Formats: sequence, structure tokens, C-alpha cells
Amino acid sequence: MMNFIYFYPMRYFILCIGILAFLSCKKQPNTEDENKIKTLEIHSSDSTLEKKLISAGLVNIQSVIPEIQVELKYSTTDNFLHADVYGDLTNAYLQPDVVQKLKTAYSILQQNHPDLTFIIYDAVRPLSIQYKMWEILDLPPGQKEKYLSNPKNGSIHNYGAAIDMSLAEKNGKPLDMGTPFDFFGEAAEPQLEYKMLQEGVLTQQQIDNRKILRSVMQKAGFRQLPAEWWHYNSCSREEAKIKYAVI
Repeated sequence: MMNFIYFYPMRYFILCIGILAFLSCKKQPNTEDENKIKTLEIHSSDSTLEKKLISAGLVNIQSVIPEIQVELKYSTTDNFLHADVYGDLTNAYLQPDVVQKLKTAYSILQQNHPDLTFIIYDAVRPLSIQYKMWEILDLPPGQKEKYLSNPKNGSIHNYGAAIDMSLAEKNGKPLDMGTPFDFFGEAAEPQLEYKMLQEGVLTQQQIDNRKILRSVMQKAGFRQLPAEWWHYNSCSREEAKIKYAVI
């Protein structure tokens, strides 16, 4: 009887020790694992932006014109906001008819300058991103409009009918346009190019490079923004409101 009483609790004691040992051997998530999970969740969330563009009927430019280069500046911090607002979006999207118009412009470019290609810095910009950019831009009220369209009024980018772009050699080297993309000053304004040339701010070669881009885009039916050498609209804001939905 005494042996039975002694053996019975000992059996449970050994069982408990075994359970504790098993639990201690289970792999616990570490900080690195948690960070990987968070990163995957962020990328998964960001990818919904591209899904939204596709579901809205927009077209990936490179699916129609694979020869052009795309370097979305707002998917990096290399922009006037110094902020990445697009996440992992790397493809440029536009309305289908705007892509066809751009294809026409590219054909004209190849006929006259086969050594050059387009490089796209921005295309469609969803209105939600426009609001985000507006919030990030740290300027007093009344000054923001100099650098960014007020999201309450919208931008032609929000319809997928505007492009920010430049020219590049086929090896990827951008042509010298006198200023970087997103440079806000008189040297970026096409309407002031002659003045900038006279003052020695721009060279004739830089202006000629701009003229190549301007010529092929205008022949294809695009309109250049007077204050930005890189910005081309496919139509007016009023026409965009009639033809397209805000993205």
C-alpha cells in the first residue's frame, strides 16, 4: 500500500516535468520574425494601390510601350516632399486612351531621335495620395498651391490623364533639362526659357533637349504646363471631369 501511494504522485510529478520541458522547447517568435511579419503586412497593404488602379480600368504604360523607362519619384524620397507616398508601387498607370496618345508620341520620338526614350516620373496620382501630399507639405496656407494642386480642386493627375516625364538615352542616362524634376523656380518654367538663356541660367543645349520633348508630346496632342517642363496634360481639367472618374 505504501509503495502504491508513493508511486502514484511520483507518476504525476514526472508527467508535469515532461509537459514543462515540451513547452519550453517550442520556438517562440523573436523580434526579427515579428518584423518580417509586419513588413509582409505593409507590402500587402501597399499592393492594394496597384489593384485599385487596375480595377479602375487604368493601363500599365509599359504593357503598351515596353521600351520606355519608369522611375516613379513618389515611390522614393527623391522628390520635393522628401517622402515616399506610393509605397511599393513601381508601375506607371494612365487612362487607356492617354496611353495610346503617349504611344503616338513615342513613335514620333523614334522617327526623329531613335537613340532616345521617355522616362516617366509620375502618372496617375489617386486623390487620396494628393491629400496625403497636401498634409506632408509643410508650408503656410496660401503658399502650398505654388507647389501642389489643392486636393479640394483636384489635379489632372487624379484622373490618370497627366504625366511627369523627361527624355533619356537608351542606356538609361537622362538628358540634361537644366533643372531636376520637381525643381520649383524660374529655371523650370518653359515660358521663361529665353530669359533664363539670356541670364546664363540655362544653356541652349538644355533648352533644345526640352524642345525635343515638347515637340513630340505636342504633336501627339499633349499640353505642357507653363510652369513645369516635365508636366504634360492629355486634356483640360474640364474635359477630364467629363471623360473620366476621379481615381
